[in-house]
Amino acid sequence: MIKLLREGGYCLIETKNQTKILTLDRKKTFAWVPVADRGELLVTSHKKHQIDHVLCTGRYRLYDVQDEPTLTDLVHLELLVGEGKWQGYLLLTGLPTNVNNKNRIVPTNEIITKATY
Repeated sequence: MIKLLREGGYCLIETKNQTKILTLDRKKTFAWVPVADRGELLVTSHKKHQIDHVLCTGRYRLYDVQDEPTLTDLVHLELLVGEGKWQGYLLLTGLPTNVNNKNRIVPTNEIITKATY
């Protein structure tokens, strides 16, 4: 079963310190940081970030996937990266919250949203 949890707009920026910041729907903000030997983490952020440059903006979709034969049973985040192309990510424990403020994000080739050209 594939359940659409949320969809909306996103912005991915980079700060002067080369930290990536992902903002969903202009209200939920996460630092996207590399961690040695662990991959990458999304970390809840509540402060205003100084933009050095914008990496990407577009639409996002958040799915909960269970019991699908060709997809991993996790929360999937998909970002529209341009010209109908989506990039998929697995969120091993979902999006970060105020309680669990750090969660792993793993790039994947598993795409739920159909590409449109």
